[in-house]
Amino acid sequence: MRLASVTVDGVRRGGVVDGDSIALLTCTVDDVVRGAQVETREVLPLTEVRLESPLHRFNRDVLCTGWNYWDHFAESAGKREGQDPVERPLRPTFFTKGPDTVIGPSDPIAYDPSLSQKWDYEAEIAMVIGRDGRSIPEEKALDHVFGFLVANDVSQRDLQRAHGGQWLKGKSLDATMPLGPWVTTIDSVDVTDLRVQCEVNGVLLQDASSAQMAFSFARIIAELSHGMTLRAGDVILTGTPSGVGNAREPQLFLRAGDVVVTRVSGLGELRNTVTPTDLGGR
Repeated sequence: MRLASVTVDGVRRGGVVDGDSIALLTCTVDDVVRGAQVETREVLPLTEVRLESPLHRFNRDVLCTGWNYWDHFAESAGKREGQDPVERPLRPTFFTKGPDTVIGPSDPIAYDPSLSQKWDYEAEIAMVIGRDGRSIPEEKALDHVFGFLVANDVSQRDLQRAHGGQWLKGKSLDATMPLGPWVTTIDSVDVTDLRVQCEVNGVLLQDASSAQMAFSFARIIAELSHGMTLRAGDVILTGTPSGVGNAREPQLFLRAGDVVVTRVSGLGELRNTVTPTDLGGR
């Protein structure tokens, strides 16, 4: 099942996507993730609605996994401006990014060059937790997953380096993380080989399989939940493969007008344009 979010007559509604149509729900996707029953009403053509980020009600920051494809870990060696780890991590590396980063599958990616000159793309698979749990055993971890989405962890590399090497600031600028286009429930996904791709202006720059992940979806949940409660509605990004702009020779960073397409096989596609935006005071 694919659950999307739209606004109809000024009211945000969830919907079940089936082919070229969407059956509207009596509640939001956030409600369904937290246990609400799926009750469909009127059916509309997808061409008559604009898909939004499927999720809007966040429990906390978006939870993220770094260095989860070894080819990406290796490609950035020596390019972290003195912030390289001594060796490969033995456990997943975690960080968070603010929920105000989240935008929909066709929304503009905010771009303010006065804040950063190094805007980088990072195609990722995102998980949504559907059942609360703490210290979840790895063999039971996927029982706590509601579904999966496509995400792009757009990052500002110079901000990332400027604040001690921690990643929160360089990954938390408002309106910079596309998410969607819908939540595909776990019973409809083969998690063993999801193809992760990113194109910029029609050029394929990232292309990998989830089978290449250093730490599996289940391992990520088990490690993250160790002594820490995960709650229904939590969103977890699972890492990006090689091909990021910061590691290229020469480096390749996003600029105004660039069209970024992020896709994961079986989960859908995001298409966002990098758009000049004043992220100063308001």
